[in-house]
Amino acid sequence: MEAAGRLPADVYARIDARLAEADARVAAQYPGEPAGRQPVHTVYVPAHRYHVGLVAEWQEQALAVLAEHGDALGAEPDVLERVRAKLAEQPIEDLRIDFEDGYGHPGDDAEDADAVRAARELGCATPFVGIRFKSFEALTRHRGIRTLDLFLGALGDPPPGFVVTLPKVTAIEQVSAAAEVLGELEKAHGLASGSLQFEVQIETAQSVLAADGTVALPRIVRAADGRCSGLHFGTYDYSAALGISGAYQSMDHPAADFAKQFMQLATAGTGVRLSDGSTNRLPVGDADAVRGAWAEHLRLVRRSLERGFYQGWDLHPHQLPSRFAATYAFFRDGLPAAAGRLRDYVRRTEGGVLDEPATASALATYLLRGLDCGAVDHAEVATLTGLDRAALDRLARRLP
Repeated sequence: MEAAGRLPADVYARIDARLAEADARVAAQYPGEPAGRQPVHTVYVPAHRYHVGLVAEWQEQALAVLAEHGDALGAEPDVLERVRAKLAEQPIEDLRIDFEDGYGHPGDDAEDADAVRAARELGCATPFVGIRFKSFEALTRHRGIRTLDLFLGALGDPPPGFVVTLPKVTAIEQVSAAAEVLGELEKAHGLASGSLQFEVQIETAQSVLAADGTVALPRIVRAADGRCSGLHFGTYDYSAALGISGAYQSMDHPAADFAKQFMQLATAGTGVRLSDGSTNRLPVGDADAVRGAWAEHLRLVRRSLERGFYQGWDLHPHQLPSRFAATYAFFRDGLPAAAGRLRDYVRRTEGGVLDEPATASALATYLLRGLDCGAVDHAEVATLTGLDRAALDRLARRLP
């Protein structure tokens, strides 16, 4: 016998109608984890130093330092071999040609020429690529827009994975203006509407806390009008803006953690991805200097990964071995437990951990990230979980 409730049907209809607008707003603002791969790092290269053979040069230098000092990474043999293979095949996942701090202010003629040249020399040697243009503050706004315009004009159709970076946001209106400019650039260069996406660098106090005392980060995401693909933390500009002395500016400073936790809160469920910043201690010089810098980089990359930041910045070819060694160890160390928990969840097997659907989604996303960067293989994941890539994708995005 079917149980009968006492509420009349019009109550259900009335509540649905009352919440229809809220339902639509939540669905639009919180679409969940986006499909597709996120790079594990972004390499920043000053525009005047960029040339068509740059990726090959970074590859050569990274492999050379790995051959000379690879034991200093302290990696398991399997991880070390995977790092070596990664450097030989795809040393840079995401390349950003920098027309901002790393480039400076060489004058309009020089920047015009570099914008055109860099665009013409841009190849498809990396899965993700783009440029960082100058900020939309008054002194650099016109220069930043002109560089974008010239670069896109010389580039033609942007390659897959193309994204641009807006730095030094000091007013939320700068973000909405950048979104408007990208729309105008699409029209001017015959690009599909909405095809130009941008990252926003979080490197000023105003990009975390607005002048009126409200949290700026969610407003920044909304101001981008659907074009914001990521928020990238700027370690040193942000720390300096808060008055932290240079000796203590670091990715693991409490002030940096505070900002990054707000970044996570502001973007949770929105589809906007996050990147941690960089360490400016470079693995160059004698063996002790390389080992010391690698130890710090390994620690900081692992720390970021454990805190849910799966991407970071690299500034030198010698940071590539430690980036991939830390990343691969993170995913391989957690593979057996994550795969086992996901297998038990799917099979409804009673194990040592009772996971919720949200955690199952996070576990699937973790395994997908490991697959995408080369830390783990499809065959071993399938063996451990009983799931193929399509099934992992469905779990990650909570699809039926």
